Amino acid sequence: MATDFWASSHYKRWIVDRATLKESRSDDLQYVDDPEHLDFFAIFFANVITKLGKKLNFRQRVIATAIVFFRRFYIKNSYCETDPFIVIAACCYVAGKAEESPVHIKNMVAEARLFFSQQPYGVKYFPSDNSKLAEMEFYLVADLECDLTVFHPYRTLLSICKKESSNDLQTEAGEVGVGVDDGPRYWGSGDGQLELPDDAFQLAWSIVNDTYRSDLCLLYPPHLLAITALYLAVVLHGPTRELLQQQSHSVEATPVHSSPRRSSRQSSSTSLGHAKKPSQDFVAFFAELNVSMPLVATIAQEIISLYTLWERYLEDSDLVDSAKSAFYGHTQAQPGMSHSGVSTPVENLDDAQRPHGATPTFLLQVLTRMRENRLSDMAHASSGRSVAVNKMLERTQAAG
Repeated sequence: MATDFWASSHYKRWIVDRATLKESRSDDLQYVDDPEHLDFFAIFFANVITKLGKKLNFRQRVIATAIVFFRRFYIKNSYCETDPFIVIAACCYVAGKAEESPVHIKNMVAEARLFFSQQPYGVKYFPSDNSKLAEMEFYLVADLECDLTVFHPYRTLLSICKKESSNDLQTEAGEVGVGVDDGPRYWGSGDGQLELPDDAFQLAWSIVNDTYRSDLCLLYPPHLLAITALYLAVVLHGPTRELLQQQSHSVEATPVHSSPRRSSRQSSSTSLGHAKKPSQDFVAFFAELNVSMPLVATIAQEIISLYTLWERYLEDSDLVDSAKSAFYGHTQAQPGMSHSGVSTPVENLDDAQRPHGATPTFLLQVLTRMRENRLSDMAHASSGRSVAVNKMLERTQAAG
């Protein structure tokens, strides 16, 4: 793996802008009634990859790499022209190799075929021939341009919060800046890292997991996602938030005056005493970071928008490693409250007045219609829609 994020293919070729993402979905937009359905697809397919990865006993990093491969593949391809389920299997297969957690192709095909045949997916056409997955692997690696190096926010998160030994603190993201070999890391002076309780750190870790249910991993460097996750965790974690509020009130209440002069005897006696260590100033920590805090605030808003959208995605089994419940509150559901514990006017509306959400079954129906209409347009080019066929995928589509 490249030792410097800024010199890696991840930074040079796979950090894209929103115009590129919009262009990549231009064909799919012709076949959906609501563009928001494509945002629900991002959540749906990330959940599918996560569940399949857990059945394969993948570490979280391997699952995250598979999701990134899936996102990168669909920068160059469309949902309506491909079979996302065989793409998911190929992404997991290649990610296992890239992250040194390989799975035999026979086991991959067997697990994927069994998993996708169950509800709510009900995929009966997944190929049982190992050669089909091997063929899709070559198409995937070709579209990835053989760039299998993926940097994730996890190592940065561990480094900032002192959760690793000193031998492991050589992080993977060239944080010192482009063309800079020496100097302070991106967390400023380096005179200490962020000290978070274990449950607050776990919350930040879960927020990082949740970012893979959107295109944030294609838009921003991983260390910015890690810092944003910590920024949100400090606010969302109850005890840490209370400490932050106390620090804010104490600063406002403390009068500005010169401290009284103390004798040397008083100073020595104080130094010999066991003074209580002051709590860390979270505001000062983030202010000293060598990053753009307005950009961190922008990413935080996008993560909040993701949770707002995710609240309308209805799936029977929510993932336990998600921070969505922390975002919406920890109170138990009551009449007039959502399952997330947040009382909203939406809960009191009639079914006809509720904003439209999505379920896996609904999204699969949308995907089926998209592929059928696309194939129909490809067979009858006189429909007026542009027809662009990915030749490499023709045989894989036929297998589906």
